[in-house]
Amino acid sequence: MQLKVGMSTETQEIVSICEALPDAKRSEVADFARFLLSRESDEEWERRLAASTPRPRLEAFLRESAREGGDEPMEIDRL
Repeated sequence: MQLKVGMSTETQEIVSICEALPDAKRSEVADFARFLLSRESDEEWERRLAASTPRPRLEAFLRESAREGGDEPMEIDRL
């Protein structure tokens, strides 16, 4: 196994472990890594939305949307 220069110890360990696994298990590890990466994106959006920074364009959009109304009430579960 040839490792890239500058690769972190953790990354080297993950590569080594993955190479020892059968293909199906490697695929599962990759899926899990993608899941963790997607959670990072979700957490970043949660942090952004929770911040108290004024968002005039978002507030204007929400006011306009509320004025337009619609046939169905907004249901949080469907968003």
